[in-house]
Amino acid sequence: MDLFSVARWPFQKVLIANRGEIALRIIRACRELGLKSVAVYSDADRNALHVRMADEAYHIGPALAAKSYLHIPTLLDVAKRSGAQAVHPGYGFLSENATFVEACQAAGLIFVGPPPAAQTAMGEKTAARRTAQAAGVPIVPGAMSDVEEDAQAFEIAKHLGYPILLKAAAGGGGKGIRFVRDPKDLLSSLRTARSEAKNAFGDGRVYLEKAIAPARHIEVQFIADTHGNVVHLGERECSIQRRHQKLIEESPSPVVSPELRERMTSATIGLVRSIHYVNAGTAEFLLGPEGNFYFLEVNARIQVEHPVTEWVTGIDLVQEQFRVAAGLPLSFTQDDIAFRGAAIECRISAEDPENRFLPATGTVVALQEPSGPGVRIESSLYAGLQVPLYYDPLLSKLIVWGRDRMQAIARMRRALAEYQILGVRTTLPFARWLMDQPGYLAADISTDFIAEERDTRLQQANPAEEERNAELSLDQIAAMMGGLLLQEQIEDEKQRMHPLGNSGEAVQRWRDASRRDMLRRL
Repeated sequence: MDLFSVARWPFQKVLIANRGEIALRIIRACRELGLKSVAVYSDADRNALHVRMADEAYHIGPALAAKSYLHIPTLLDVAKRSGAQAVHPGYGFLSENATFVEACQAAGLIFVGPPPAAQTAMGEKTAARRTAQAAGVPIVPGAMSDVEEDAQAFEIAKHLGYPILLKAAAGGGGKGIRFVRDPKDLLSSLRTARSEAKNAFGDGRVYLEKAIAPARHIEVQFIADTHGNVVHLGERECSIQRRHQKLIEESPSPVVSPELRERMTSATIGLVRSIHYVNAGTAEFLLGPEGNFYFLEVNARIQVEHPVTEWVTGIDLVQEQFRVAAGLPLSFTQDDIAFRGAAIECRISAEDPENRFLPATGTVVALQEPSGPGVRIESSLYAGLQVPLYYDPLLSKLIVWGRDRMQAIARMRRALAEYQILGVRTTLPFARWLMDQPGYLAADISTDFIAEERDTRLQQANPAEEERNAELSLDQIAAMMGGLLLQEQIEDEKQRMHPLGNSGEAVQRWRDASRRDMLRRL
């Protein structure tokens, strides 16, 4: 990619409508390309690394996402005040919100992602199922539209047969999903799924699918430009999940044969072309025990696990996103893609794996990140960081590469042993445990692997302790909610007593002061 050509692009400054490690990833891509980056931050993220690394940073409101990272008018106002010509949404928040894309376009901003029509066709899950079915892609049996009435949900579930899945119509990332085995649990699960979807995506609609089990979760990465080029970058294995939240990803999948890869990627390319999709996206499939695959959804955005694909292909997906948004053709063709070695990613989250993966908070008092051959870190961590409870608990991603899967696992073991985070409970112990499990080493896994190999055995080994943990978890949840409300009240009072200036000049003075403070800590 010609770094000097950016001066002729229709944008030279990018607003990053996100936070955490993905915001840092996008900032780094901007810097390599010669683009200016604009960060946004809530009250909870005043000292975040993405704020300190960006060229400019603007306050957008209180800690609650609905009043900051999900508040479209505020984001557009920042874009106008900063002079940004483009917006990159990252993943989560507004990344798959067609209304946000349309608002950006109406404001004269270039959205680094698919156009509104593709967002509607693919980002909204029930519409994506209908589109996939029309394109001849096999889909999981289920409702073809969102379910608003409880009686309708009971009727559909009875027709499909239990177990079923409730899934958020407007989101992804494991949010708004509930597994229902018994009709008596359907109503409470519906309420929980709708509430979680509303909080995560601003849209409480859900739909029903037949649960396929045992199954593997396989996804295909693709990217398309405005010149008619559509290219896939192979598949990722994402079967290591807990409660539908991915924990470990790898590429390539150890069970996908060349013939199966050809069928899955061809189905993906056909689907993408049928809706004139532009920019990066991922088609997700369930792989059944008989080798049949079923379309789940398309994530119309960059994904958390994109680094494993980047490592086995050598393609920088975020930079390609910018290239496509600038109206340029992809810098490679399908024939240029060569898969090399194996890559594995561990998500490191602020959760307590010894206590039902409850969200954790606290201050990072010490940090040692791994390095060495074949190791990559995507992280928002630093010593002194106060981990908030308001957002997704993902803190960092540890990615390794090896000439084959076994070398990648050996490197992951070594890197996990080096990785130390003190002050906040994280999923590091879980990742270390997984890398020693015979089933994982043999690639004998499914989306139920964690429930069967870890959760069930822990409960059987000590049911009394599990019961105490369950009781304790309710107390902890109540305490965390109380602390969350108290923190919100404190921040609101600070904002009332000492309102931040809205001028870019004031924001930059604060940014510079925070950077000087960071340097003093080093």
